[in-house]
Amino acid sequence: MIKRALKQGLIAGAAGSVVMTFGEKLEQAVTKRPDSHVPARVLERLAGLPERPGKQPLALNWAMHFGQATLLGVLRSVMAHAGLRGPLASAKFTVIRLTTDQVLENATGVGAPPSTWPRKELVIDVLHKAVYAFTTGAVADALAARGGPGPGQRHAADCPGRRTGAGPIPRRNAYGP
Repeated sequence: MIKRALKQGLIAGAAGSVVMTFGEKLEQAVTKRPDSHVPARVLERLAGLPERPGKQPLALNWAMHFGQATLLGVLRSVMAHAGLRGPLASAKFTVIRLTTDQVLENATGVGAPPSTWPRKELVIDVLHKAVYAFTTGAVADALAARGGPGPGQRHAADCPGRRTGAGPIPRRNAYGP
């Protein structure tokens, strides 16, 4: 499962990052919001690279922007393979995506907590990360579904309805017949 989740997660994460970036560029064309250089600044600090004032190198910006999103797709793929699929799983993943950004940006001192941001910027960021998360989720779910239901889905099918004392399904049934 892990090998499949890794490969499929990279595909899903890359797809999500491309769709998110396309949406960002459309939004920027309408709102005239400038490009963010936060991804490059975070990468510079994480990698110990020299920092530059003002506009950051596009290659660093894209490396962090696409690299982080692509790698994070692996987690969404693991979720899908475990049986956490659909819109609710993608909503949960949106929170993970936002949290990952904030941990990296705040831990490096590049960013500030979202509660301090202008509301318009916060809404725009959440919207773009949701587009990423739901796109990544749709691709991860579709790829994982080719392998059948995940262990969580098998458990739900064997023990329908929420009730106490259901216990785990037998190990031999968790990953297929």
